[in-house]
Amino acid sequence: MTGEIGAAADIATGTLVGRAFEPKAGEARHVHPGHDLEGALCLNCGTRLLGEHCHACGQSAHVHRSLGGIGHEIAHGVFHFEGKIWRTLPLLILHPGMLTRRYVNGERARFVSPLALFLFTVFLMFATIGAVGGEMTTDFIRNERTGKISDYARESAKARIALNQVEAQRAHATLSAESRAALDRQADALRTTVRALGVAADMQNGGANGGLVDLGDFKTGWERLDHGIAKANGNPGLMFYKLQTSAYKYSWGLIPLSVPFMALLFLWRRQYHLYDHAIFVTYSLAFMMLLTIVLIVAGVIGVADGWIVMAALLVPPIHMFAQLRGTYALRKRSAAWRTVALLTFAFTVLLAFVILLLLHGLTD
Repeated sequence: MTGEIGAAADIATGTLVGRAFEPKAGEARHVHPGHDLEGALCLNCGTRLLGEHCHACGQSAHVHRSLGGIGHEIAHGVFHFEGKIWRTLPLLILHPGMLTRRYVNGERARFVSPLALFLFTVFLMFATIGAVGGEMTTDFIRNERTGKISDYARESAKARIALNQVEAQRAHATLSAESRAALDRQADALRTTVRALGVAADMQNGGANGGLVDLGDFKTGWERLDHGIAKANGNPGLMFYKLQTSAYKYSWGLIPLSVPFMALLFLWRRQYHLYDHAIFVTYSLAFMMLLTIVLIVAGVIGVADGWIVMAALLVPPIHMFAQLRGTYALRKRSAAWRTVALLTFAFTVLLAFVILLLLHGLTD
């Protein structure tokens, strides 16, 4: 029940945040009956009104001063989403290149802007994960509660941290030979303790580390990162929770990471600019998140795994191919090789994004 409430809150938040980035141009306006606007002044800037909205600052001539008015604004943001969503989604799914090209060419009032749609789909995707699949850390938290993350693992994490501290002390060049030898003995003892506790934890959990994540006992030389690795090995549930939160918070970073790769595909076509590529990338990411939502729901309602895997493998390249052809007016062969390159770039960007999230989570 808590997950469903949280999911509903995420969806509403995503819609309202998306609306904050979405211009109101193109919405139908209705004059309230019984209101005479002739000769009235704008309550915001004092300009004489020529219609139901001020031509100087854009404020509506009719302002709400009631709790019902607040409810109306929320309902309008959640359920209408400018009324443009039903013109945008069919084109995004069936004719993504046409949608991208028309938006770039200036048809802004008819469609939901790519950034607003992207923000909404991000909230919707994580809300769907929370509602139908639970948080990604549920299994890890359950393991902790049932004892599968044992005291051995916790003591092992403490020993790793102590080992990091000893090795940091040993790195000082001013130490005497006796002090250095003592620290070496202490480090060896801690390494033995870590290995023994790891074996004991595996035996208690039935081997194979009990399904836990083990990032290894390697040292990078970066004290903060080594400390984070030790903590992650001791508490993988917390690590996954932080990764999920970071992915939720920094998902917008996929856009600036992707745009340079798109620009590489059209270096010799000067009629296309970074803005065009940014619109392409943002709409494409929004579609991929919608596809993820559909696949998650399909798995929940019992669609065969084979169909889900086939859709996950085939739909993205087909959509990229169609969007490339429509956006950049490419021939089939030109769009085909760019689709292959774009898939490679997309994997590279996703991998870089995950690595950055890991570094952020482990060093935070």
